[in-house]
Amino acid sequence: MNYPVWDVPLIGSVWVVGAIAIFHVMISQFAVGGGLYLALAEYEARRQGREDWLEVVKNHSKFFLILTGVFGAVSGAGIWFAIGLASPESTSALIHNFVFGWAMEWCFFIVEIATAIVYYYTWDRVSERTHQNLGWLYAGSSYCTLVIINGILTFMLTPGQSWLAVAGTGHEASRFWEGFFNPTYWPSLVLRTLVCLSLAGVWALITGSRIGDENLALKAKVLRWSTRWLVPSFVLMPLVFVWYLTAIPDNSRQLLQAGVATIGSGLFTQVTRSLMVTVMTSASILAVTFFLAYKNPRDFKLGHAVAVLLLAFAATGSTEHAREMIRKPYTVSNYMYSSGVRKAYVPKLNAVGFTTGSPWTQSMERGELMFRGQCMNCHTMDGYRSIRKLMSERDHKGIETLLKVLHEDAASSPYRNFMPPLTGTPEEIAALADYLDHQVHPAAGAVVARK
Repeated sequence: MNYPVWDVPLIGSVWVVGAIAIFHVMISQFAVGGGLYLALAEYEARRQGREDWLEVVKNHSKFFLILTGVFGAVSGAGIWFAIGLASPESTSALIHNFVFGWAMEWCFFIVEIATAIVYYYTWDRVSERTHQNLGWLYAGSSYCTLVIINGILTFMLTPGQSWLAVAGTGHEASRFWEGFFNPTYWPSLVLRTLVCLSLAGVWALITGSRIGDENLALKAKVLRWSTRWLVPSFVLMPLVFVWYLTAIPDNSRQLLQAGVATIGSGLFTQVTRSLMVTVMTSASILAVTFFLAYKNPRDFKLGHAVAVLLLAFAATGSTEHAREMIRKPYTVSNYMYSSGVRKAYVPKLNAVGFTTGSPWTQSMERGELMFRGQCMNCHTMDGYRSIRKLMSERDHKGIETLLKVLHEDAASSPYRNFMPPLTGTPEEIAALADYLDHQVHPAAGAVVARK
């Protein structure tokens, strides 16, 4: 245990990361799809000689620049800050294994940001051809950032056997491209591309809804053009999702199948709930955009556009949550557990101890160290996944039994698919049992925590 633990009351560090990430994804994927939207909208407006539409595109580019350049960039930095505190071992592993990938992404990101600024501020200041080319340059550079980030995100779920064969040997760099172009890379890239196109249309509805009824023909043109950007996702997403399912690990696929198979009896898994939210919100977006934005643009107001945006937030959040859940119990599948413990280190930690050599042993007792180091990545004491609530019906013996099951991590264990093994010596696990019992039953004469 080399790092201190970021203790966030009630919601836990996991939801600080989650909230920032969902907000960022909504904007960053808009930055990718929206760049193509601007370039194509400008091209169409010039081709059709629609100066009124061109003025809307100009206004939308200002909204685009502020949203992506300010809120997108700040939330992106916020993710790095949050994951570095919440999961330092995992963050370190991704940086060390993909340092050149991150470097490439940042190069494209600099081009992306610079081009977005130049694109907005050169309206009517450079030739039409030059300005149009700036739009294409932005669209290309922003899509390259998605291409790179997608490789790193999918690596966490499916690093691939070639990379895993050298993991921990110091030769991981020799398998950089195998880890990058991993089994889920291509289906995930297509899925994210479709989402980017959809979000381009969703955010553009905000701009379109603000056009006054005195320009109803223009409003109808913009809203219908924007609505069409949602069509590829709704047509192709189910097919690409099936492709994605064929590439994910067996245990992840079984988790999805178990939830779907038990829908009739009401035994929903968290993954099933998340996917159901995605389906329902996506269907709602389709209905609202088709029957209002497309069929009745006069009646489509800013409130409707905001409602669609909120539904998109819900769909994005639930999808990202499901993606995170199917990776359990790992941060990087078959390499690093969500507790920050590398899979290969488990036998050693069971022999020498999880807290041995920790710089924090002088400031707190072993049971609390064990809880902070191996439980608080996913649990809080009183809020999200509350330990007190989960353990409330277990006495000291019951807590010991559960910890023993987690420590042994048998193939038949019901917890194995979503909880990492509990590592440490018998004395450390006993200390953790004492600590949890004292926290859950403080008034029942719980065993005094052991040093």
